[in-house]
Formats: sequence, C-alpha cells, structure tokens
Amino acid sequence: MKILQVISSMNPDGGGPVESIRQLGGTLVSSGHRVEIATLDSPTAPFLRRSAMPIHALGPGQSGYAFSSRFTPWLRSNRSHYDAVVINGIWQYHSFGAWRALHKSNTPYVLYPHGMLDPWFKKTYPLKHLKKWMYWPWAEYRVLRDARAVLFTCEEEKLLARSSFGLYRCNEVVVSYGTSIPKGDPDAELEEFFGRFPELTGKKLVLFMGRIHPKKGCDLLIEAFAKVLRTQSDWHLVIAGPDQVGWREKLEEKAGQLGIGTRVTWTGMLGGKIKWGALRAAEIFVLPSHQENFGIAVAEALAASVPVLISNKVNIWREIEIDQAGIISEDTLEGTCNLLRSYQEMSVQKKNAMRSAATLCFERRFEIKKAAQTLHAALLNATNAN
Repeated sequence: MKILQVISSMNPDGGGPVESIRQLGGTLVSSGHRVEIATLDSPTAPFLRRSAMPIHALGPGQSGYAFSSRFTPWLRSNRSHYDAVVINGIWQYHSFGAWRALHKSNTPYVLYPHGMLDPWFKKTYPLKHLKKWMYWPWAEYRVLRDARAVLFTCEEEKLLARSSFGLYRCNEVVVSYGTSIPKGDPDAELEEFFGRFPELTGKKLVLFMGRIHPKKGCDLLIEAFAKVLRTQSDWHLVIAGPDQVGWREKLEEKAGQLGIGTRVTWTGMLGGKIKWGALRAAEIFVLPSHQENFGIAVAEALAASVPVLISNKVNIWREIEIDQAGIISEDTLEGTCNLLRSYQEMSVQKKNAMRSAATLCFERRFEIKKAAQTLHAALLNATNAN
C-alpha cells in the first residue's frame, strides 16, 4: 500500500504521536509498503531532515490552529497517489483540512485522536472546551463522522472519548499501539548515558521521561520523592524531556525548597542511544499523569525491562496491572507516594519478577509489529469499503 501520514508537525517535542509515526512508518516500509508524511511545518524546519520517510512540509501553519492555505489544495491534487490517509490528532487545521480534501473522494482516511477526546480536558480547561464546542459541529465532528475508522489505542480511550461531546458519531476501532524493541548494545547505551551524566553512576534512578507539562504530574513526583526518598541518598530523580510550557524553573525552585535540589537531574530531551541508556539505567519509571492516552515512554520502559509506576489516568493502566508489570495508584500526591513506597517495600525477588513481567508485557501487547499489523488491517478494511 501507499500510505500518507498527516500530522500538524513532526517536531519531536510533540512526543508520542511523532515517535509513533516514525516507528510505525519504519515497520510498514520494512514490510513492503510506501509511507509518506504531510505536515504543516515550514519546509526549512531542521528536524525534518532527520526523517527516513519523504515529508511534504506544507506550512508554516499560522497561529495556534496552524492554518496553511497550501495544505488542502495539495492534498486534493495528490490524494489519488495514495491508497489511504492516516490523520494523527485533531484540533488543528491538518485534520479539518484533510477532511475538506478527502471526504467526497475515493481516497479513504482513518483517524487517530491520540487522546485528544479525553474528557479530562473538558474538566480541566472548561473555557477551552467551550471554544472547541463552537467549531466541533462543523469541523472535528465531521472529521470523525466521515472517517472509515477512528482508531483508539486501548479500550479505555474509546470509552472516555464518548463523553467529551454530546454530538458524537464514528466507527470506533481499537488497535494495538507501541514501539520497537531496542536494538542497540545495552552496555554501549549505558556507557553513553553515564558518560553524559557521571554523577548518576551507582545511584538508584527514578526516571520520568516525557514532556514537562502540568498534566504529566511532574510536581507530584518531585513532592513524593521528597517525602519518601529524601533521606535515602542512594536514590536520585531524573527528569528527561522538553520544557514545553516553561514550567521547569518553578519545578526546580520547588525541588530546592523541599531539600532535594541536588538530587534531581534535568537532562532535557533525550534521543537515540542515550535515551535507551537512561531507560536501562533506571530502577523504576514513574508517570503520575493526570491524563495520558497511551504513553509511548511507558512502552519503552517496559521494553527495557523497567517496572512502570503509573497513575490510573494513564489509559493502559489495566494492561499493566493485569500483567503485574508495574504499580498503579491515583494521580494525587498520596497516590504518587504510595507508588514509591510500594516499590520500596517489595522484596528483591518481587522486584526481579516485576522486571521480567515488564518484558513479557511489552512483547505481548506493545511491540511495534503488532501495532503495524492492526493499522494495516484497518487500512485494508477502509480501502475495501470503497
């Protein structure tokens, strides 16, 4: 098949959806398919040069909505070149613009909402939700309604999406999702990580990896670390990820006030060997998120055999719990403290069993080949419905 992936931006700071396109695309290409990407990025954006797949940069998009007058005409002119289109995310022009180009054509499309229909946003940002309601009926509702399939990455995401807007109709399909097995040399990856951060050698690392954003619960993790592990000098907190909203300075100040300023390392965004080195070096991966559709970093931690301590707002928490690959709690300070205490109180044998369970959980549920197979099946169904 010839497949076009559509997303607002391929900036790696965008997190999971961007990484997913790279991972899924590479897997599909290795299976004989052709995958291209269309974005609303500026053609001169430096991160586009790192793509192994052809990218059509049709921006720069204007304003927060990322409107580009070039995008829809380009897709209308080129839609016949593709067997199917995959739209990633909503609420920016790429989704509505793709609908304008495709909904009356013979080129089918499917849509990944990527958690953007989670009712958490409605409760947390009611004014933004009201604004979205103003254009939901004539824009995003149509995008979902006319998609051959709306692809949810777990059952929880599908069920939550139904309660975001009263006007809701689509063909719901739950598909696999995940990441690839790490293929590098573990010793070399660890050496690179500790070479960059030698002060972490010999420490028990609590790792957070993701965007530094209020919805991720980074503040809860810092406070919980201070409450539970401050007196245990062999433990160290690593926060790895881009500072998306300028929150890091306040978090660093909080860590200092709590007496753990020197016990927190801020790495910035990590990629490649050093990212996998950080994951392999971690004792535990912690994500006390208030809302998380899937969490690619959670799957990556499992792939590195690291137990994941997550809130029950990470939508794959049930799968983690069933497989005993981690610990689940509420997205509160008390809940985050319970995550750390529960792990501490486990015997060495139970900790080792959890690491083994993490590997099995990844292989069973989140390995990228399964995700590519279910996406391909969804696209075949979409094209056969023509």
